[in-house]
Amino acid sequence: MLSIIIPSRNEKFLNQTIKSVLDNATGEIEIYVTLDGYDTERIEDSRVHYILLENTEHGSMQKRQGINQAVAMCKGEYVMALDAHCMMAKGFDEQLIKDHQPNWIQIPRRKRLEATSWTIQDGPDQLPIDYEYWMWRAFKGKFKDHKFGELHGYKWDERTAKRKDIMVDETLTFQGSCWFMTKEWYNKMGFMQVDGYTGWGQEAEELSLMTWSNGGKVMTNKNTWYAHLHKGAKHGRMYYMSRRQRDDSIHYSYNHWIINPENRAKFAKIINHFMPIPNWPEDWENNIWMP
Repeated sequence: MLSIIIPSRNEKFLNQTIKSVLDNATGEIEIYVTLDGYDTERIEDSRVHYILLENTEHGSMQKRQGINQAVAMCKGEYVMALDAHCMMAKGFDEQLIKDHQPNWIQIPRRKRLEATSWTIQDGPDQLPIDYEYWMWRAFKGKFKDHKFGELHGYKWDERTAKRKDIMVDETLTFQGSCWFMTKEWYNKMGFMQVDGYTGWGQEAEELSLMTWSNGGKVMTNKNTWYAHLHKGAKHGRMYYMSRRQRDDSIHYSYNHWIINPENRAKFAKIINHFMPIPNWPEDWENNIWMP
């Protein structure tokens, strides 16, 4: 069984997402919807379960806590987290299970969703999003004051074009809107750590770096896909996060994985495995860890 967790906070496309999962899964699934501080119209289906998360002080988000609660309750051998504004490919569940290995995290190929019409937005000359990397500009000029360092992901079009014929392939990181793994790997790694990361933010960074540094792999799977809402100004951020939580999570992640001397060798090994990376200089280590 695959257990699919959909975190939600005032998401207007939640029910379309749930219906897309139900309509396109071809194997045994269950869905856990975590409602962060609100309730909504519910879909009546024995496979769909709802978890109400109470409002917290100053409106703090509980995305991580909700995912942890759902993983503890779910029955599936496999777990997936999915944003509440996504369309799924037919048979996505069985394809991911078929291609999986125990210490992997898999990310389906990502397409762009026009949510109002519930259609794929990708143009004929537009590449799908198969790979991401952390932008060098997030570090540049900020090394002496590590409070302002940031791991910020961005689509890696050059790698997508170069490795288009490799259907299941390694990716440095991912967006965070969809991920798939075994429940055993989730529990073994202790994912969705709340301490430091707070309740929201840096999920992809945590999952990627924990997996790569513990003998696992993060893999993009082009044999299936999902389409994620291309928000822009039209829809905004429905699962809104406070600036305080965002900043706390970013600062903790950067200092934990990059500045902390205990993790420098791990981080360097992961980055060098994927070099060359767009805009990263060959002597990147000297730039990040300068006195």
